[in-house]
Amino acid sequence: MEQVVTIKLFGQPFTFKTESGVADAKEVADYLVNEVTRIEKQLSKQSTHVNKLATLALAALNIANENIMIKKDHANLIKDISKHSENIIRILNAAFA
Repeated sequence: MEQVVTIKLFGQPFTFKTESGVADAKEVADYLVNEVTRIEKQLSKQSTHVNKLATLALAALNIANENIMIKKDHANLIKDISKHSENIIRILNAAFA
């Protein structure tokens, strides 16, 4: 089912439609808004002028970095689970052989 979500960035509303495959579009949109707000606050401490494009780029890079780290952690977890599973199967096979 298609969802319509409105977020507010830099004081302006942005409305978009999501595809049916998006689990929770509002949660995703809120995550972006929170990251942009965090970056805005961080940049405003360094300068009185906050470049909107730079803020969005930094937020996107931070989110992409988190995503890549989670994927790597997930892949490592799968490898660890596979190794432990193989060991357990080997031990069980030896015990019941």
